[in-house]
Amino acid sequence: MGSWNDFNDAQSNTNLIPKGTLAKVRLTIRPGGFDDASQGWTGGYATRGSTGAVYLNGEFTVTEGPYARRKIFTLIGLYSPKGPDWTNMGRSLVRGMLNSARGISDKDMSPEAQAARRISGFADLDGIEFIARIDIGTDASGDDKNEIRSAVTPDHRDYAQVMGAAPLQFSSNAGPGATPQQNAAAPTSSSNPPAVNPGAPGRPSWAQ
Repeated sequence: MGSWNDFNDAQSNTNLIPKGTLAKVRLTIRPGGFDDASQGWTGGYATRGSTGAVYLNGEFTVTEGPYARRKIFTLIGLYSPKGPDWTNMGRSLVRGMLNSARGISDKDMSPEAQAARRISGFADLDGIEFIARIDIGTDASGDDKNEIRSAVTPDHRDYAQVMGAAPLQFSSNAGPGATPQQNAAAPTSSSNPPAVNPGAPGRPSWAQ
């Protein structure tokens, strides 16, 4: 029996980027129109869900490589009425994104690195490019979907290769008022805690 009679050995068309793939992505925030100036949530970027959870509705587009132009949709948690865990995971993901985009080691606590981890508002994140570690979760129907739970920083050995052109590297030896410099990244290894997609079934109760 030929290959056009028996399809048991045909590849499954899951259309998923393999778990653990490192890819350069660009974040586009899909505006939800929810603001809370006391929290720094301005510009209409945040979305408030029916349960009271607040998040950034992220559309991540792969910019280079074999998966270029593929889009990955992930929510970045800002607030959950059930506890701080989702907020902390969202903040951790944004910290990793800033470290990755601006070429900062997660271990760098210099004044310049700390300044680079600050933003004036969510508009600073809209359009940011960084290296993401692609993961696999489930959508509302229980089907597998790609999502982004962590960013890859210069501490990772593959950072420089995936990032390509060196990003703005903040020197920990710079004095006050120093500006970012273009430097090659010095890779070692590191990881960041994951963010959680509250739209996925099986999520923790505090993210529902």
